[in-house]
Amino acid sequence: MDAAAGAEVLVEHQGPVSVITINRPAQRNAVNAATAALIAQALDDLDRNPDLLVGVITGAGGNFCAGMDLKAFARGESTAVAGRGFAGIVEAPPAKPLIAAVEGWALGGGFEIALACDLVVAARSARFGLPEVSRGLAARGGGCFRLPRRLPYALAMEAILTGQPIDSARAERFGLVNQVTEDGAALSSAIELANSIAVNAPLAVQASKRIVIESADWARADAFERQRVQLASVFASEDAQEGAAAFAERRPPVWRGR
Repeated sequence: MDAAAGAEVLVEHQGPVSVITINRPAQRNAVNAATAALIAQALDDLDRNPDLLVGVITGAGGNFCAGMDLKAFARGESTAVAGRGFAGIVEAPPAKPLIAAVEGWALGGGFEIALACDLVVAARSARFGLPEVSRGLAARGGGCFRLPRRLPYALAMEAILTGQPIDSARAERFGLVNQVTEDGAALSSAIELANSIAVNAPLAVQASKRIVIESADWARADAFERQRVQLASVFASEDAQEGAAAFAERRPPVWRGR
């Protein structure tokens, strides 16, 4: 799926990696109804297409995303997609791994898009913020509960209650982002990281992601049994046999996704 050059969202398939670019630079990539629908479509395509293994989401023109387009909101546009929430992502991220490549500002809902991703690569000048309280609002796209899972409690609370942004150096120091790059290099580094995931068995990768996310709510007594249920099909798959055979034969594995 490749969007036209003037579309609000551009999608490019680079081998097994789907690169999704929010393409509203004049609005700092703020999300309107069309943007949300196109992001949801791109994520559906990522999950449905067996040739795509990892997604990268980024913004055009030097910023990631400034959140909701307030002018579009004032016109009555919805920036949520049924079943997926704000920007077509925050309530239902894809089953496959998704990396945020952040340049410039990731504000409000834009920060919440990044928090809905599994990994974050940020440029040195990137800034992350939830300024909703300064506008009489609250971060309702996942920021209030996802951020405390990614940062120490006190730092997350500071960011949420003051609305002040977090720079990329502090974000890296406390594990909010995986890598900090020079400005302009976040996307290329994110694609490199995506390819390092894509070489692995897709069933195993997706099951591992699912366990990491879902196990946050598991009781300790049930954890191993619930994990066994999730992984039974992985260990019984053709890919599991292929992984063992490739190791024994000292050759790269050829994954089939089954």
